Amino acid sequence: MEQHPPTIMAGSPAPRALTTACLLAAALGATLATAPAAAQQATQASAPAAQSEGRQRIDFNDGWRFTLGDPGGDSMPYLYDVRPEVKKSADGKDADARPDQAVHVERSGVALLKPWILPSGNAFIKDPARHHARPATDPAIDAPFARLGFDDSAWTQVRLPHDWAIAGLFLETGPYGGMGRLKTWGPAWYRKTLELSAADRGKQIYLDIDGAMAYASVWVNGRLAGGWPYGYNSFRIDLTPYVTPGASNQVAIRLDNTAESARWYPGAGLYRNVWITKTAPLHVGQWGVQVTTPQVSKESAQVAWRVNLDNKGTAPVKADVVTELLVLDAQGKPTGKPVARVTSAAATVAPGASASVDGTATLSKPRLWGPLPTQQPNRYLAVTTVRQDGRVVDRVETPFGIRTLRFDGKEGVFVNGEKIVLRGVNNHHDLGALGAAFNVRAAERQLELLQEMGTNALRMAHNPPDPQLLALTDRMGILVVNEVFDSWQRKKTPLDFHLIFDDWHEQDLRSMIRRDRNHPSIIMWSIGNEVGEQYTDKEGAALARRLHGISRDEDPTRPTTLSMNYAKPHMPLPAEVDIISLNYQGEGIRQDPEFEGTDRIRTPPQYPGFHKAFPDKVILTSESASAFSSRGVYFFPVHPTDSSIVRDGRGGDSKLQQVSSYELYAVDFGSSADKVFASLDRHPYVAGEFVWTGFDYLGEPTPYYGARSSYTGILDLAGFKKDRFWLYQSRWRPDLKMAHILPHWTWPDRAGQVTPVHVFTSGDEAELFVNGKSQGRKKKAPFTYRLRWDDVKYQPGEVRVVSYKAGKEWARASVKTAGEAASLQGSADRTTIDGDGRDLSFVTVRIADKAGVDVPRSMQRVRFTVEGAGELVATDNGDPTSFEPFPSAERAAFNGMVLAIVRAKPGASGPITVRATAAGLAPASVTLQARPADKAIKTHQRP
Repeated sequence: MEQHPPTIMAGSPAPRALTTACLLAAALGATLATAPAAAQQATQASAPAAQSEGRQRIDFNDGWRFTLGDPGGDSMPYLYDVRPEVKKSADGKDADARPDQAVHVERSGVALLKPWILPSGNAFIKDPARHHARPATDPAIDAPFARLGFDDSAWTQVRLPHDWAIAGLFLETGPYGGMGRLKTWGPAWYRKTLELSAADRGKQIYLDIDGAMAYASVWVNGRLAGGWPYGYNSFRIDLTPYVTPGASNQVAIRLDNTAESARWYPGAGLYRNVWITKTAPLHVGQWGVQVTTPQVSKESAQVAWRVNLDNKGTAPVKADVVTELLVLDAQGKPTGKPVARVTSAAATVAPGASASVDGTATLSKPRLWGPLPTQQPNRYLAVTTVRQDGRVVDRVETPFGIRTLRFDGKEGVFVNGEKIVLRGVNNHHDLGALGAAFNVRAAERQLELLQEMGTNALRMAHNPPDPQLLALTDRMGILVVNEVFDSWQRKKTPLDFHLIFDDWHEQDLRSMIRRDRNHPSIIMWSIGNEVGEQYTDKEGAALARRLHGISRDEDPTRPTTLSMNYAKPHMPLPAEVDIISLNYQGEGIRQDPEFEGTDRIRTPPQYPGFHKAFPDKVILTSESASAFSSRGVYFFPVHPTDSSIVRDGRGGDSKLQQVSSYELYAVDFGSSADKVFASLDRHPYVAGEFVWTGFDYLGEPTPYYGARSSYTGILDLAGFKKDRFWLYQSRWRPDLKMAHILPHWTWPDRAGQVTPVHVFTSGDEAELFVNGKSQGRKKKAPFTYRLRWDDVKYQPGEVRVVSYKAGKEWARASVKTAGEAASLQGSADRTTIDGDGRDLSFVTVRIADKAGVDVPRSMQRVRFTVEGAGELVATDNGDPTSFEPFPSAERAAFNGMVLAIVRAKPGASGPITVRATAAGLAPASVTLQARPADKAIKTHQRP
């Protein structure tokens, strides 16, 4: 199916080098619209079949059987392609190490599945002459795991989404710290029976997979139906030629994730939702509705759409298409009568071909979509009905939004005419102790915490996300930079995406954009991150030009960008994208004297140079800071400047593998938050920042590769706030009355010693008191973002701060010295959850003294038990050095805190009691309530 641009655009086509031209973006969402809070899990896997005349979309997540390994341990017959031999691990390289050239691999004489897999991407190759033809015969493989009669009763029964690696034992020695020290590689098989009735004869049967890690091959009744190598993209396999209606059919999916395939934890398995879609021969094609808003004002908005129709029948058919527009409420439900109803001109679709129909409508007083907190994320729903000979054969629902985007090289980013400073973070796709298996509530919790901090934007690092995450950003009013690749032809790890880039980059880029183009939260497409082609001059620029062209062909309404940590203004590559996105270059890279004479990247501050070279292009910092800290850990002495690299005695301890939480320390190529803030304030034309990272993530545990997870998060892996959270909050929410003191004040081994006290506040000055005695009143100097009392000597008691703004009292905070640990204190983020087996409650346990004061350095072991209608999913404590398996019911607290993740049993309702016990401490108990699944707020399923 060929996707065409919309027929109605805002003025003339936007130039490749977007100046101040207004890009009226398609506001969008061809994924499901999610409901808030507790109802999220209904969208994930347990929703009933979404049906309309001629179309069914069926949840296909339950009842799978799973095993590791290939039949007889022989993987050779199932290889997609020959891979380079890895003689030495690349694990532990500097994160900004220069990517390498690809290794040539000899493929002659090896039977491969590649010829049967490549045709699965034909719909996303624009030039029909380049489409791949399936070989005339099936591959010469007798695949026992794919047969209908194979006995899989000894296999493990699982429910999708499923990450088979996350529960495993950590690899405490050897390489793979970069991949999270969890074994994610090796072949794995999933099997499930697909029952089709006789009524399914004549229908199209599709398997829709939202994500599978990786090199997926799909087998149906013993035959290879197709597949998709890239583990992060959603894809569709046409099962129609391989299934038998009125019978049981066997679906088997083989995955073959590789070691050395990523710089972070990739996860493993069928880690996103899987669906069966049944349609009439004439139907709306995959992601076949594109909505744009070419003219928008407060008074009216023109909404335009294009519907792509596929005819899989044997005769030409006449299609009549009607589209209705409805208003969605905050929960994603349609409200009231349609606000527009348009009948498009009839189209005749040839057999085996595609055709498109267009429509437009003008809405008065449109409800605009915009980012919180200054705007509202209002959404609409386009309901497309297809008739053949007067009979409804298909109906598709497409959530979208109405909004304008403008990108100005001097002023930044404007949404609906309002300047929005990007206060963003980067996030990898794992959900901490839950791994890569996507869970709506876990992702929603992350976004809620980020919004509490003041975040208004999210960069997907460095791959297409689960579609449900974009449904959340739509609903929650968060701007998104959607990114497709971490590497192109040059490699960062020996077996990463570069192996398939040449064959698959067009299909992967087009499919991501078609899937996601209707999301109003997405404001730009990122075609790559720190790619090795930064180093290849005109050759790399030509490749960027091709990817840019594909992006603009699929979606002319949004700009493209490319994150650069090396390319400079005089090089040809930056000219090929619309937005200048810099990783760390704005503040300068490795400018400390100790890096002089080294072979590492060293770059002076680059904002002025890029602004001079590209005055009409928006500049943003797509990765800022990369600061380090371990929650609740403080080392002395404290560095006197506002930013420092990490070394032993300089914010770090390589024996403990921890970094101080004074929040002054960063990776060698990065900066503290304070230094970034100052740089941004000195260069007001920069549109904003995306901090590396919002949350700690599995893998890439710089600076200590013996650990399991990163140190760069503003929140730790368990979702507990580090001190840096309040530093960002003090800047990003200047109207919030807040003050935060660090460090804690329980230091029995530091009596009389200098113990610096720092304060983060949205006020402009503050006075500090230790046991009631003033330590002085200080005011923030220009380009400073914290208040420091570096000469305070420790004495037990209370530290209190009073902050002021414009001379008036603004906020207060205090910390007290804790006594001996006496009790556990429990709390839950939500006490009512859905009984669908998906919804979650995150239960935090703190260790307190007899007065209820948190004991900040407590490491007692805590054991969790769950009674009633729920069960324990995982535990965590945020310690990057903890190697206890995540499913463990017992875990040491880390600096006084530990987390339990609890869900209701599928179909259960009633009370859930979560108990926490520890030797010598009073226990804690938290009561949750499981709400019957049929009482949950149901949401729309995406087409």
